[in-house]
Amino acid sequence: MTEITRFYDKFQPSRYDVFLVINRGTKQFSGKTVIDGDAKVPSISIHQKYLNIESVQADGKDVQFAVDNANDAINIDLPQAGETTLTITYNAKLTDSMMGIYPSYYEVNGEKKQIIGTQFETTFARQAFPCVDEPEAKAKFDMAIKFDEQPGETILANMPEIRTENGIHYFDTTVRMSTYLIAFAFGDLQSKTTETKSGVEVGVFATKAHKANELDFALDIAKRAIEFYEDFYQTPYPLPHSWQLALPDFSAGAMENWGLVTYREAYLMVDPDNTSLDTRQLVATVITHELAHQWFGDLVTMKWWDNLWLNESFANMMEYVAVDAIEPEWNIWEMFQTSDVPAALQRDATDGVQSVHVQVNNPAEIDALFDSAIVYAKGARMLVMVRALLGDDNLRAGLKKYFEAHKYGNAEGDDLWNALGDASGIDVGKIMHSWLEQPGYPVVTASVVDGKIELSQQQFFIGAGKDEGRLWQIPLNSNYGATPKIMSEKTITVGNYEELHDDAKAPFLLNVGNNSHFIVKYDETLLKDILANIDSIDSISQLGIIQNLRLLADAHQVSYADIIPLLTKVANSKSNVVNAELYRVANNLKKFVTAGSAEEEALQKFFDKLSAQQVERLGWIPKANESNDDQLTRPYVLNAALYANNKKAIAAAHDLFTANKDKLAALPADIRVLVLRSEVKNYSSTELIDNLLNDYVKSSDPSYKSDLSVAITSTPKTELIEKVIRQFENADVIKPQDLRSWYRGTLANDNAQQAAWDWIRNDWSWLEKTVGGDMEFSTYITVMSMIFHTPERLAEFKAFFEPKINTPGLTREIQMDIKIVETRVKLIEDEKEAVNKAISANN
Repeated sequence: MTEITRFYDKFQPSRYDVFLVINRGTKQFSGKTVIDGDAKVPSISIHQKYLNIESVQADGKDVQFAVDNANDAINIDLPQAGETTLTITYNAKLTDSMMGIYPSYYEVNGEKKQIIGTQFETTFARQAFPCVDEPEAKAKFDMAIKFDEQPGETILANMPEIRTENGIHYFDTTVRMSTYLIAFAFGDLQSKTTETKSGVEVGVFATKAHKANELDFALDIAKRAIEFYEDFYQTPYPLPHSWQLALPDFSAGAMENWGLVTYREAYLMVDPDNTSLDTRQLVATVITHELAHQWFGDLVTMKWWDNLWLNESFANMMEYVAVDAIEPEWNIWEMFQTSDVPAALQRDATDGVQSVHVQVNNPAEIDALFDSAIVYAKGARMLVMVRALLGDDNLRAGLKKYFEAHKYGNAEGDDLWNALGDASGIDVGKIMHSWLEQPGYPVVTASVVDGKIELSQQQFFIGAGKDEGRLWQIPLNSNYGATPKIMSEKTITVGNYEELHDDAKAPFLLNVGNNSHFIVKYDETLLKDILANIDSIDSISQLGIIQNLRLLADAHQVSYADIIPLLTKVANSKSNVVNAELYRVANNLKKFVTAGSAEEEALQKFFDKLSAQQVERLGWIPKANESNDDQLTRPYVLNAALYANNKKAIAAAHDLFTANKDKLAALPADIRVLVLRSEVKNYSSTELIDNLLNDYVKSSDPSYKSDLSVAITSTPKTELIEKVIRQFENADVIKPQDLRSWYRGTLANDNAQQAAWDWIRNDWSWLEKTVGGDMEFSTYITVMSMIFHTPERLAEFKAFFEPKINTPGLTREIQMDIKIVETRVKLIEDEKEAVNKAISANN
């Protein structure tokens, strides 16, 4: 693969006039793109991909050009350097790859329909029109689109439509922006709109397959989020409108196109009458994430993809800041602790992981940068640390400076650190470089040595790892005042343990609030004190303690057997974050038992013991005015009771299914997936699977569809598993965007794993053709690495993927995932006996 050369170095566009004629019936489009720009040299290149170039003119005259498909380029020879106007005509095909310009398919009342949408991040604008398709190549755009329009259809773009002539829709000139943020869509859409205090028009758009009231939640969140950001950033929203559009087929979760944000339906549509709290929270954070980008990413854009974190890490933090401000009773930072934090800590502990800031050396690596656990979750933790160090006043003042200095332009990481440093007087860059430029994170060992608390830092690895002596500037956040704010040395001494303990009247803790990206290994003296006082410790610190022990157990530094008694101590906690971590550990114990064995029966009995009182307290049906914690905890404990084969729980689920068999979607959304899955696992039949698959195809409720996919893939019957897997390549049943979750469900099912694994090995070329080149493609490998745990599967995994290790965009994933499975296999081999003894002893 050719190394990246920057086309912007030779040709710098200032304005585009893009005219497109799109025909859905023939799946063809043609275009004429006029580009004003400054040619620094006579020989320039413009990006294109899959375009059939008909002609190229410079200043009205034909010029020599050559299409170079290997480098996505049109190489053009101009008469001379300087200001020039290029005119390029071309034609191309619409594809079903969910990249470039593509159709989304859906049904309304049994009638098949489609709408057209776009996805241009990372490098797919070049599939729609010739352009310098690089983040730094910002320009203004005039868009004009003609399509096979039907009465009543809607067309949307980044800017408002200004006129229609001869069937051509003309849109207002954009502000200066990057190509990957251009978007448009058209089709038979419904919408709801409102206006912010400052006059920004906000709208939500979706197909008519949805009920009108499913748009209300997103509209409310979007409006209030824009108002919040305008105040927090002290910078006005830069465009006249903010459209939120749900696309039936969409590869990513959502995309921050400036003024026209696109979403998977699951992340925008909310049934106000039956959607669980965690789903509403998730949708709200996706919306606030994308709207955070309208400033951080769109108004100011990373200069190159190596600074992707500058967009994504920041938006990932701000989604929580915004939701916390507009829905404070949700305690949304708890969701950060139960989703982003464990994802970052788990992945970042594998040797070979990318750093948050990473160089990009060839085009195929750009999509591989979108590692959700690192660039999003870990990066957000870095910025949470910065926010804690600076305080919101300094953060806001620094951001205002940053936007003023770089608006409508590009920036690098140091530009942000400098702005925040100027506002706060703190050398932010010095602290952050150790976190952003280095992969991994430290474990801080806290010990009492000769009566004094001593701390030491060392890189933490799950599995083998090469210790290169890395050091981090660690915000320690201790509850003992004598502890330094920042630990930058290898070792430090805090002070006399007994004196400090007497003063604090509490166990010694580090990383209070669990906001710094490190874990703590307490020695026996300190840990014993903590565990003896666990009930008096706040819930986030309890989560942090269990999380530390889980990760140390994964790394073979403590035993899972030693954590098991702690689980019983906190089993009746009313805190959702404690229960989330408790059941994360408990579910990890499943890898130490074989399905159908006496050891599994003992583990099921242990799960029953953990969950029994909570199930009794909470019951199956959500109650009016119950706490958020109870709403979020109920699925954990009911799931545990069902795994335990608790006869009462299985009967309750069956009764709920039977009572609602003609209206399954109306089951309470909080427990619906558990009822459906229990029915499939315990009462599977061809008729049941057929009915659920039929419901899946017909339903437009993304939350219900997700529940159905989880349930259907849990069937224990071989013939029904085969029936399900036969639908994997049938896009009329399972859309490619949803296939990974179906694959994961079958792979995690002991009865279906072999069939799922055979399918992906036999049909890998189909998968590569269908979703290859998509940023989600490599995550199919990640899914397998999270499930496989036997020597046999490890050998098969290596045999299949090692020959693919040099595939651009897959190299790092394959290397890391082999290590992850190897480490798990060894852990089980070493710990299985001790863990199963501890399970039996605690029953």
